[in-house]
Amino acid sequence: MKSVDPKIDRLLRSAAQAHEDFPAGMPFGFDTRIVALWRSMKKPNGLTPLLRRIALLSAVVIVVSTIAAAREAGQSRKLGESFANEYAIADSAIQDEFSQ
Repeated sequence: MKSVDPKIDRLLRSAAQAHEDFPAGMPFGFDTRIVALWRSMKKPNGLTPLLRRIALLSAVVIVVSTIAAAREAGQSRKLGESFANEYAIADSAIQDEFSQ
């Protein structure tokens, strides 16, 4: 079966004679263009910055309240220890008075 077009025949003969396999790779700068397009499409809407600010503010409130609670617990512990010491001193004074 012969082809009618001599240009196609010549192209097919040339393709049949070519034995070199070229690696299929991306053209130069293709990945850079894809990343640039991806970044330009990713525009934040009005809700994203608001959510970020709320999350940051919540984290700050949690940290501050944790520090305040730890400080308050430490102060109440010191206060409880001082009352325990005062009761121990009074108890030993009472025992000394009754033992005499």
